Amino acid sequence: MRQLLVSLLAALASLALVAEPAAAKSRIKDIVDFEGVRDNPLVGYGIVVGLNGTGDALRNAPMTKQSLEAMLERLGVNTRDANLNTKNVAAVMVTAKLPAFAAAGAHMDVNVSAMGDAKSLLGGTLIVTPLLGADGQTYAVAQGTVQTGSISASGASGSTVSKGVPTAGRIAGGAVIEREVAFNFDSMPILRMTLHNPDFTTAHRVADVINAKWPGSALAENPTIVAVKPPAGQDMMGFITLAENLAVEPDSPAKVVIDEVAGVIVMGENVRISTVAIQQGNLTITVRETPAVSQPPAFARVGNTAVVPQSDVSVDEEKGKQFLTIKSGASLATLVAGLNALGVTPRDMISILQTIKAAGALQAEIEVL
Repeated sequence: MRQLLVSLLAALASLALVAEPAAAKSRIKDIVDFEGVRDNPLVGYGIVVGLNGTGDALRNAPMTKQSLEAMLERLGVNTRDANLNTKNVAAVMVTAKLPAFAAAGAHMDVNVSAMGDAKSLLGGTLIVTPLLGADGQTYAVAQGTVQTGSISASGASGSTVSKGVPTAGRIAGGAVIEREVAFNFDSMPILRMTLHNPDFTTAHRVADVINAKWPGSALAENPTIVAVKPPAGQDMMGFITLAENLAVEPDSPAKVVIDEVAGVIVMGENVRISTVAIQQGNLTITVRETPAVSQPPAFARVGNTAVVPQSDVSVDEEKGKQFLTIKSGASLATLVAGLNALGVTPRDMISILQTIKAAGALQAEIEVL
C-alpha cells in the first residue's frame, strides 16, 4: 500500500512538472499610480565643510566665498575684508523627494552634489540647509555627514585614480521634515488610478477584476485611468488596501525597442512576423599597395629611377549563407532562433529588423532610442 502511495505521488509530481505555466499576473499596486499619492521634489543650496583640501578654490568659485562669508557673519564673525584661501569648503546643491503623507518630524534621505571645482565631498559635513518645494516654501531642513562611497587619490606628478563619483554623495536620514503636504485621502469619494503603461485591454481588465469583487466600484475611463469608489459602508483606505492586491494580467502591444548606440534590442512576446525570406552576408574589399622600384637599363642615357606603386585589389564575399524563410505568424522565439542561425551580430540584427519592417512583414512597432 505504501509503495502504491509513493508511486501515485511521483506520478502527480511529474504531471505538475509538465503542466503549462499559468499566465503571468501582477498586482494592481504594481502597475498603477494612485491619484495624489506621489513624491514632491525638494531642492536647496548649501555648503559642505571639513573637506581634506578637496573643496572649491575660492578664487574660482565666488559663490562659495560669498556663502562662507555670509554664514560666518550670521555667527558673529566678520571676514569681508579677509583673504580667505581655504580649500576645505564646497558649495553644493541638495536634492530630496518628500514622500507622500510624510509627517512633520520624520527623516528622509538627501543627495548632495558639488557645484564648483571641488575634487571630493568625502567626509565633509553639510551645514543646515533649508529644502524648498516648487511653491518656494521650506518643507525640510538637511544637515549631516556626506557619504560618497567613492575614492579619489592624486600624486605630485598629476596622476589621479578615482572610483565612482566623489563629487556627489548622500546623507541617509539627513533631512527632517518641517511641513506636511495636506491631502485628505480618506474623504475622497472617487479615486483615479493611472496605469504605468496605458493600454485599453489592461484598463478594462483592472476594472473587471475590481467589479468582480465589488460590483459597480470601478470604471475604465480611458486607456490610462481607472476610476474607483468604495462600496457603501467602507472607507477609501480599507477599500484600496484590498483592491491593490488583486491580480491582473497586463496586456502589452507588440513593440521592438532598439538602442542603436549600445546595440541592444528588446522585443515583446507579441511580436509576429509575416512570411519573409532573409539573407545576410558580408562583402569585404581589400586594397593592398606594394611599392616597386623602376629603373632604366644599364648604360641608358635617358630615364630615372622611380618608385612605382603596385596595387592589388581583391573582393571577398562571405559564402554559405542561404535564404532563411520565416513563415507567417512566427513568434518571437522563431524570429530570434532564425536570426541567430544566420550568425548575425546585434548591429546587423538591427538593420535586418528595420528592413523587415520596411517590407511590411514585421507586425510590431519599432521604437529607436
